[in-house]
Amino acid sequence: MDKKTTSRDGTSLAYHVTGRGPTVILVSGAMSTGGTVLPLAERLAKRCTAVVYDRRGRGESGDTAPYAVDREVEDLAALIDAVGGDAALFGVSSGGALVLRAAADGVPATRAAVYEVPYADHLADGAAREAAYKERLAEALAEGRRGDAVELFLRQTGLGEEVIRRARQSPMWAGMEALAPSLAHDDAVMADGLLPGDRLAAIAVPVLAIAGGASPEWMHRAGQAVAEAVPRGTYRVLPGQTHMVEPDVLGPVLADFFAG
Repeated sequence: MDKKTTSRDGTSLAYHVTGRGPTVILVSGAMSTGGTVLPLAERLAKRCTAVVYDRRGRGESGDTAPYAVDREVEDLAALIDAVGGDAALFGVSSGGALVLRAAADGVPATRAAVYEVPYADHLADGAAREAAYKERLAEALAEGRRGDAVELFLRQTGLGEEVIRRARQSPMWAGMEALAPSLAHDDAVMADGLLPGDRLAAIAVPVLAIAGGASPEWMHRAGQAVAEAVPRGTYRVLPGQTHMVEPDVLGPVLADFFAG
C-alpha cells in the first residue's frame, strides 16, 4: 500500500489506487488484506479506478480499540473522501456485508456490488451454526489461541480436516494466525448471521448481488435475498464459479456494472 488516510477515530488506513475511470473501492472479506483483492483491481483498472485498502487491524492499517462496525463504516467514508468524494463499493463475502451496512447507513457511495455474502440459511439451521461458531471463536481469541481460531473459521467455511491439517503445515499459516484477531471484526459485521432485511431496505443506490454457479444452493438463496431486499437490486450468477471466484470472470461483470 502506497497511500494513507485517517479515519474519524484517528485510525490510519493504508490503500492503493490503480486504473482510470469511475472509482470503485474493493472491500476484502475474512482472513484477507487489500492485497487479496489486488488481482481483481488489476482486472478492473482498464475501465475503473480501483482502490484496494487494508481494513483496520490488517496489513499496514491501524486498529484503534475498542472495535465497532460503525468504525469500519467510517473507514469507508474516509476512503471515499480521500479519493475525491465519488466512489462505488464492492465487497466479497463478509466484506460484502460491510458494504451493504455502509450503503444502508448513508455512506456516499454511488452504487454497490457484493459477491456471496454468507447470510445464514434458516432451512439449513444456519443461524444455530453461526451462533455456535461465534461462541467458540470468542473463546479462542480471548485465550490467545489464534491457530484454533483460524481452524474454527476454516471449518465454518466448509473445509475438511485434511485440508485444514495441510494448511497448518504450510508456510502461509503464520500469516493466517497474524490475521486471526480480525476474525472478530468480520464476526461483528455479520451480526447474527441473518439477512438484515429492514436495514437493506434503506439502501437507495443500485445494488448488484452475485453468486457463483458452482457454489452451494444456500449461497444462491442468500444472493437472491439481498437483491430482493434492496429497492434497486439485481442478481446474477457466474457459471462455474465458487466462493473463490476468478478475477478474470468477475472483473468484466463488475466493470459493466460500475462503468457501463
